[in-house]
Amino acid sequence: MANKTRKDKKGYMLRTGECQRKDGRYSYAYTDRWKKRHVVYATSLVELRELEKQIRMDIDSGIDPNAAKVMTVNDAFDRYISRKYDLKPTTKSNYQFNYEHFVRDGFGKEKIGKIRYSDVKKFYYDLMKERGIKPRTLDGINTVLHSTFKMAVRDEIIRSNPAEGVMAEIKKSDLWVKTRKCGLTVPEQKELVAFMQDSHQFKGWVPVITVLLGTGMRIGECLGLRWEDIDLDKRLISVNHNLVDYQDRDIKKQVRKIQTTKTRAGVRMIPMIDEVYEAFITEFELQSAIGFCEEEIDGYSGFIFTTTDQKLMSRSAVNNAIHRIVRIHNEEEEKKAKAEGREPILIPQFSAHQLRHTFCTRFCENETNLKVIQSIMGHSDITTTMDIYADATPEKKQEIMANLNGKIF
Repeated sequence: MANKTRKDKKGYMLRTGECQRKDGRYSYAYTDRWKKRHVVYATSLVELRELEKQIRMDIDSGIDPNAAKVMTVNDAFDRYISRKYDLKPTTKSNYQFNYEHFVRDGFGKEKIGKIRYSDVKKFYYDLMKERGIKPRTLDGINTVLHSTFKMAVRDEIIRSNPAEGVMAEIKKSDLWVKTRKCGLTVPEQKELVAFMQDSHQFKGWVPVITVLLGTGMRIGECLGLRWEDIDLDKRLISVNHNLVDYQDRDIKKQVRKIQTTKTRAGVRMIPMIDEVYEAFITEFELQSAIGFCEEEIDGYSGFIFTTTDQKLMSRSAVNNAIHRIVRIHNEEEEKKAKAEGREPILIPQFSAHQLRHTFCTRFCENETNLKVIQSIMGHSDITTTMDIYADATPEKKQEIMANLNGKIF
């Protein structure tokens, strides 16, 4: 009698935990490692056995199959971001921005246990094809999702990371066209500086633009400089912290903080070239007359680059000023060139970060020691330095090749 009850309607033997219901469906009951009982259902015995096999594999691997069925990608991300205690506030804000804008309302609603490699790949391709996001943005989204899935693997919610290797494949596709960061050419940067120096409206921006262009510092490193960070006698700049502006999504407010440099390599000493030294002297003399910065951030004070009311200069203010300078220069230059019957010397729109790239390009064109360039730039990875070094201007390449005449044969 007991044996009959352990067979299905087709006469197949049922294993421990298996049962066929009155409606013909099959069920399998099991107890997880937390002693909690669960039941799964299938329309056929073959399908049920596949489910059992998966459940046993999960239990043997320490995976909680039920958590993976219930938890969404959104749940996993919220869990990840709330437990990632070592993230800098700016990095956390960037992670949250990318997730909220591109993941949460669609892909994020999927159950994490159902996500496969092909699902992540399709999601990334759709973002590029349908939403037209840039490679750098997709890199940021992948960083967030890969890290989220990685924590879920470590927490034994899923067995493997479905985002593993996806970006490597996408970067081989025709859709992946990463634009190179372009610095200003020598004529463009000379035109820029000359225009600002001759402009009553923009002359006040000369010191900060000169320091950015003449040191290659990141904008946050430059704006965070204090008078105590520079030695005018030895002509040295100590880069040891970073000023950041970001949207704190927890308190829904724009905040400004002092952080450590972007990487450990970011802590460095930069010698001043003459133009940078003169820019600091000009700024010091100006502030000696009108007053020094009165603002304090996270215990830091005595900032060098300030507004007319002695407040700390912001990243957006610098970038907005650059945009206005370029726009007005080009408008005036086009009129002037037309009147003089010549081609105008126009400056492309750029950001403060491209001044860093411009400096590095000029540095690479005039220096062959990559380790020195890496040290001054604060690059943690020398491949970053090498990429810029290899991207020399056509004029510089011609000059270098011309210097080889008579030296090879």
